[in-house]
Amino acid sequence: MSLEADRRSVRNVRGDHMTDSSADADFNGANGSKHPLKFGVFLPPMHPTGQNPTLSMHRDLKLAEHLDELGFDEFWVGEHHSSGFETIASPEVFIAAAAQRTQRIKLGTGVNSLPYHHPLILADRILMLDHLTKGRMMFGAGPGQLASDAAMLGIVVDEQRRMMEEAFEVIMALFRGETVSAETDWFKVVEGRLQLRPYSNFDIAVAASISPSGPKLAGRHGVGLLSVAATNPAGFENLAGHWKVMEEQAAEAGRTVDRGKWRMMGPMHIAESEQQALDDCRYGFERVIDYLGHVIPTAPSAATDYEGRIREMNDTGAGVVGTPDMAIAQIQRLIDQSGGFGTYLVFGGDLADWPATLRSYELFAQYVMPHFQDQLAPPQQSYDWIVGTNHQFVLQTLHAIDKSRQDYAAERGEDAPELLSPQ
Repeated sequence: MSLEADRRSVRNVRGDHMTDSSADADFNGANGSKHPLKFGVFLPPMHPTGQNPTLSMHRDLKLAEHLDELGFDEFWVGEHHSSGFETIASPEVFIAAAAQRTQRIKLGTGVNSLPYHHPLILADRILMLDHLTKGRMMFGAGPGQLASDAAMLGIVVDEQRRMMEEAFEVIMALFRGETVSAETDWFKVVEGRLQLRPYSNFDIAVAASISPSGPKLAGRHGVGLLSVAATNPAGFENLAGHWKVMEEQAAEAGRTVDRGKWRMMGPMHIAESEQQALDDCRYGFERVIDYLGHVIPTAPSAATDYEGRIREMNDTGAGVVGTPDMAIAQIQRLIDQSGGFGTYLVFGGDLADWPATLRSYELFAQYVMPHFQDQLAPPQQSYDWIVGTNHQFVLQTLHAIDKSRQDYAAERGEDAPELLSPQ
């Protein structure tokens, strides 16, 4: 497909959502007119086995640069220690490297698995990262997703959420500059304190999927929520309920919560046409879905082939493989269901190959992001004003040219030239 054909196809799939949105959620407002959405990528990552892992890691760093150049706001990186797919063991190390290659994008631990770390040591590393990045670091906390990681550490999966909460209490107290003494069955802190103060008031977010444990903890501490299952049908149904839990817990603790600190993540790959997106994702979609079925609970699929599974995902709202217009409709659906939020994160799971992935993010930045940041209406209004004047500005220009030519002819004592402007 030629570049000009690409442009025509993009225009053809934009649809009504590209110019206006009928819904006006209280928080965000129509097209982000009250609180513009921010956008980012949530990178587990999920690189297929059989490929050079070193090159994959460096490609992830290039992705951070690419997103920074496109104007994405955030880039979150996971922590995993098994499976061979999700090969970033330390998001802090990755962020330190990415920060040297980027200018403005914020970089988040997505997320630190708190049961795997002594809370004092992790808090100390996070503050160091805050200083190294000069405030571009974000701290995400969770219990740890892969049961295989916990098994290697001798951690009982049933205890991970309890362990996360115990560690989080200590970490938050340390961030506040408190001296902490605490003892549990898996860590001990004796008059612990951090030797640095934070460089910035960095964002803190607690991961949540379907259960209320994440919203409870986030609300109790007045921090952000990272809804990693926002487009999962069960997770989608719980969005409004999760925010209610946040508000209730915050009120009981004497704190407040901010919808602007609420992040939602979902799978999304877009192209110039729905067929192109479908073809792109033949590369990795089924591989990723098969892998996820071995590491997290997933709903059974009624589809029996690749195209059926894509159609099922699009129809249920579990994700989007399609066009910019479909991406806009999906995000608006999340706004309507939740009442509004702060940041949408695209799941970075190698659904398509590297060139198609980069192109997807380019289309996202070109058409989807400005729609929810109230950036498209003013240029359109100015354009409509110009083209709706029946060429009056062209006529004014021609009149000015005629006048100049006539004045010069008069100065020279010559006959007046023929007028260019219609009379």
